Amino acid sequence: MDLTGTLQFLAHQPLLALAVAAIFVSTVGGMLRGPLPLIGSLLRGLGNLGLVAALLLTIVQVARFTSSHDLALPQFGMPEQTVEGGVTRIPIGRDGHFWLRAHVNGTPERFLIDTGATVTALSPDAAEAAGLKVQPLRQSVVLKTANGTVEARIGTIDELKFGNIVARDLDTVITPGLGQTNVIGMNLLTRLASWRVENNVLILVPHHPQVSQTPST
Repeated sequence: MDLTGTLQFLAHQPLLALAVAAIFVSTVGGMLRGPLPLIGSLLRGLGNLGLVAALLLTIVQVARFTSSHDLALPQFGMPEQTVEGGVTRIPIGRDGHFWLRAHVNGTPERFLIDTGATVTALSPDAAEAAGLKVQPLRQSVVLKTANGTVEARIGTIDELKFGNIVARDLDTVITPGLGQTNVIGMNLLTRLASWRVENNVLILVPHHPQVSQTPST
């Protein structure tokens, strides 16, 4: 791999780039400790600090995301979602999956609810429409989808609304491997008071029901 290719690769792996830079600074500091002890010690300390920061950021990311997630990618088949008695009710679709309409940072989108997915996922188009930005110091993750293994970037949804449910500061992955499909995963469902399936209807119960949302189709 040439220098340009290496730099392009590191640009997409910020934590690795931070670790490489920290090692370089620490090495230079070690070389300068003889002729320039003060500057050498300072550079070595900064390099070690960078390595610790890269390690801690990696640990935090691993704690929030597993290394792979299984995401199903069926076709759309969406009955109407309703709000009744403080809960959001979503009938099963014709394809045997649960779908809903939601606002992502105010932008209407369609979502598949996948209890087998660890994390909520957005297509690149949906992420762009919602104005999501990739987290600059977080590694990409690998997703297992029905179309194979794909790389995804990590972002945060400021606000996701559907039915009488609002989720804020929600971690998400952004990947072209989903096509135009968006997925709601367990990192949102675990924020609810409860959720269950009764008679082919998914019932979502929030801790604090909000004013019912009716996204556009």
